[in-house]
Amino acid sequence: MTGPVQIVWFKRDLRVSDHRPLLEAARAGPVLPLLVIEPAYWRQPDVSARQYAFMAECAAELSQDLARRGQPLVVRVGEAVPVLEALRAALGVAALWSHEETGSAWTYARDKAVAAWAAAHSIPWREIRQDGVVRRLASRDGWARRWEARMGEPVAPPPERLRPIPDLDPGATPEPERLGPEALGLASDPCPLRQRGGRAAALETLDSFLHERGLTYRKAMSSPLEGAQACSRLSPYLAWGAVSVRETTQAARRRLRDLEGVGGAEAGAWRASLVSFLGRLHWHCHFIQKLESAPSLETRDLHPALRGLRPATPDEPLFAAWREGRTGYPFLDACVRALAASGWLNFRMRAMLVSFASYNLWLPWRETGLHLARQFTDYEPGIHWPQMQMQSGSTGINTIRVYNVVKQGHDQDPDGRFVRRWVPELARVPDSFVHEPWRWDDREALIGRAYPERIVDLAASAAAAKSRIFAARRGEAFREAADAIQERHGSRRSGMPMTGRRPRKARPVKDAQVQLELKF
Repeated sequence: MTGPVQIVWFKRDLRVSDHRPLLEAARAGPVLPLLVIEPAYWRQPDVSARQYAFMAECAAELSQDLARRGQPLVVRVGEAVPVLEALRAALGVAALWSHEETGSAWTYARDKAVAAWAAAHSIPWREIRQDGVVRRLASRDGWARRWEARMGEPVAPPPERLRPIPDLDPGATPEPERLGPEALGLASDPCPLRQRGGRAAALETLDSFLHERGLTYRKAMSSPLEGAQACSRLSPYLAWGAVSVRETTQAARRRLRDLEGVGGAEAGAWRASLVSFLGRLHWHCHFIQKLESAPSLETRDLHPALRGLRPATPDEPLFAAWREGRTGYPFLDACVRALAASGWLNFRMRAMLVSFASYNLWLPWRETGLHLARQFTDYEPGIHWPQMQMQSGSTGINTIRVYNVVKQGHDQDPDGRFVRRWVPELARVPDSFVHEPWRWDDREALIGRAYPERIVDLAASAAAAKSRIFAARRGEAFREAADAIQERHGSRRSGMPMTGRRPRKARPVKDAQVQLELKF
């Protein structure tokens, strides 16, 4: 008889290293490492089969790592509370361990149900922070210092040994071919160029970035062509926790220290790239903190004056053309198609897609955001939804940034290589016209036939969108609300709110539910 077990509930932390709940639970008693594959979660509108496949690859490797220590991952399919209750009835549960999670409204509601179950059975739920996000944060003051301190803490080693739990069926191996997306009701989602999941792939990706690929990171990150190699490509591994933000930060800092005192242009370029990369790791947690403190960011415009400005439902022909990459703007269409095939796109191009949808097409950011969430293998709710609002101009505190998709094509893909790869209809269009094929002399045989007409006029649609946004931003009441938003959510590094006014005392922001109210 094993006795009551310490359940370690794995969610978006699929690793054994730098996993303090696992380490602490192993010190307390026999560990039952648990992964719950929740059909209701995989039916949510922001998730997809490509994400499931990546998660399953991470989980399969996690199970192997755990088995080498004595107890493989226990996989159960079902909703969290019934799964936990079945384990309690069969084995007894001394404690439930997990990392804190900043997720969607669905995962928040699920966690509340688990908290109620644990309380009803007097089972302590020990949640431990895994990144720089602070639950129940009262003020952003000092947040950057706290992040630095968190990233500097020692990486928790994996437990040397886990006591095996006898006569416990570990469940199905969590691989797509064994428990495929069809069993969960997920739609077919071919993504032939998707990154493969798992801890080994994460560490290989990190090492190759820090020592080979990252040299040109600072200048190449804006290009979808060069960025595919020069960017870190760690985002899906961070999103699913195959590697932690702390591990990544410390590895980048070690590499930067190794370059101290090294002369030459190459060493200088490496230092610049690594400093930029470390800054983005900081912003990674900065944005997740926004959703942690205001979960309504997932569904509602942050600034009250901007609510209802766009239509509640999208214009379906425009929405379809945008999401299928047939807008008549070659560079934008190429980015859409590249994302569909790979599950990844560099940040500038992600912002451009949102800008075009939100301003030029005047589509609601919630609907376009759900589509993009499903497309991104690295979908991280805490980054995705604040960015959707920021790039759509609905926060009230950020600069309205409308990307000219033609100019971006000329800037980021001057010879049209990226466009021709993903929009082969334009293969024979000369370089000088590949971003504007409507100006080509032979366009009659192409435009409206093999390749669509432009669905909107860039200049006119951008001007109309700006006029609507700026009209809503006028007045003292708008600025008062923007100051309160900046005080609660803005970075303290600049020292001044983006409205140009001095910061005022923070006002309470009303949210029906806030994740910081969880008190377990």
